[in-house]
Amino acid sequence: QAQLVESGGGLVQAGGSLRLSCAVSGRTVSRLAMGWFRQAPGKERDFVAATSWSGGTYYADSVKGRFTISRDNAKNTVALQMNSLKPEDTAVYYCAAVPAASSTYYSRFQSGYNYWGQGTQVTVSS
Repeated sequence: QAQLVESGGGLVQAGGSLRLSCAVSGRTVSRLAMGWFRQAPGKERDFVAATSWSGGTYYADSVKGRFTISRDNAKNTVALQMNSLKPEDTAVYYCAAVPAASSTYYSRFQSGYNYWGQGTQVTVSS
């Protein structure tokens, strides 16, 4: 079992930055495929970014060039650096994880992960 706890959300003005962190316990992050998803009010939970445990990174088109996903194996954490934030980035952000046999595995789908955090609210004001 793995437990995931997100932190770092908050209120920021458009154009600003936030850094989300996902602390993982119960499993070593170095063998987990990790993802970030977000859910705005009244909308589906959408893929934001993912990283395979070999270090590959993948992004939704809407955040490419603005967001960066990274992992710190020593701290057993995964981060999402969010720059040039827009009001449409407002959502609850969720961290997700799955043990992966393949070093290149990642998923853009919620069904591709079996551990989830409780979410952290990000609000971007215009």
